[in-house]
Amino acid sequence: MTTLAAVAANFTRDLEDNYRVIADHVERARAAGVDFLVFPEAAIGGYLSSLGNHGDTVATTSRSLPPAISLDGPEIKRVQAIAGDMLIAIGFCELAEDGVTRYNAAAVLDGERIYGSYRKVHQPLGENMSYSAGTGYGVFDTPVGRVGLQICYDKAFPEAARIMALQGAEIIASLSAWPAARTATAENLQEDRWTYRFNLFDTARALDNQVFWIAANQSGTFGSLRYVGNAKIVDPGGNVLDSTLLGSGMAVAEVDIDATFTAMRAGMFHLRDRRPDAYGLITDTEAAAWREPAHA
Repeated sequence: MTTLAAVAANFTRDLEDNYRVIADHVERARAAGVDFLVFPEAAIGGYLSSLGNHGDTVATTSRSLPPAISLDGPEIKRVQAIAGDMLIAIGFCELAEDGVTRYNAAAVLDGERIYGSYRKVHQPLGENMSYSAGTGYGVFDTPVGRVGLQICYDKAFPEAARIMALQGAEIIASLSAWPAARTATAENLQEDRWTYRFNLFDTARALDNQVFWIAANQSGTFGSLRYVGNAKIVDPGGNVLDSTLLGSGMAVAEVDIDATFTAMRAGMFHLRDRRPDAYGLITDTEAAAWREPAHA
């Protein structure tokens, strides 16, 4: 059996406070026998304080941007020291080898090694003014199985999860700083339309690909953003095994990965039953139908 956990918590520019929050969740997870713990997007240094064509972007300010850190830098090593023998996934702003380019990134690691890292591909609402975009998806062999990483808006794109499933991902960790709607926000955030989308994407992507899905998300507020929490564990049948809902905390579930895959994929196996010969338009970069819809 394998115990999976997803964190909903608030992370800001205060690195020492971030490390404290990380250490607190690792300690609680260790007490619960967790094997793989997933933290949110930007858990080291916080996310942007606003989205859209304004706010803390490279073009407007350097004071409130998330600190850019190297994958082999002291910040990641500090997190590894906290993790010890526990496997974790965590989000941060990565400084590229050129010392200038910044990526919204995530890594899966423990105290001994970094198993893999990922740079966010899909960028919403002006995020490209603060980060460069990644160019692909990888799947990494870890002590809990083959793990894929994605960040926030990536979950809106079925292709992102599917390519990792085709690479043998058994678990996809989706790290987010997903806020409530900016306009017409619901009084009860659990009923907000952006909360609904966040939760729907999680269950749909797990079921699409028949994989375990671990969704971590920020909670609370930062700048103008009000996060919706709802960290969760979803099984390959699209069933939510545990969720934090709006609150901070951890969603935890003990699963039998091999037995679940055998049961869920015994009949309808979505990856086997694909028809790639009928999907040409998906990768046709010359297709313009979505830009120029037909009018009656």
